[in-house]
Amino acid sequence: MRVRIQSGRTTAAADGEVVVFLIGIRINRLLAVHRWLPVFLAMPMMLRELGRDRSLGLLHHLLLTGSPRTYYLVQYWESKDKLLAYASAPERLHRSWWGRMNRAVRRGGRHVGIWHETYVVPAGSYESIYADMPPHGLGRAHGTVPLRPGVQAQDRLEV
Repeated sequence: MRVRIQSGRTTAAADGEVVVFLIGIRINRLLAVHRWLPVFLAMPMMLRELGRDRSLGLLHHLLLTGSPRTYYLVQYWESKDKLLAYASAPERLHRSWWGRMNRAVRRGGRHVGIWHETYVVPAGSYESIYADMPPHGLGRAHGTVPLRPGVQAQDRLEV
């Protein structure tokens, strides 16, 4: 797949607060593949579900690795309300997988660790620059606009 490079300097076109959700796993016992592989494969299933219905609120995601044992997603959401609604909706995949993980932990299943962090960032408290890049991260989630000449990072940050 060809990626279109945007020439020049751009910034994310986000308007208002942004919601960034980080979620990941750490494989604690490499040889216990039967324990961690289902957890590893659950996230792509949830991403497909979210991708099929854009009204659920996921704008964009990036899959990253921290090491051969650690994998995580950076997700950009339309709102914290949509993120929380998806997480708790009984008819969505997340709720059933959450239950599975909790049961595994109670049974002493420490083969895989999971974590998440949620950031609700108020307007004026985030800043981005992309130079000769395809849309990426926050800019991919919200679109990009050209940087105004002479405007510095401190001017884009209102804090």
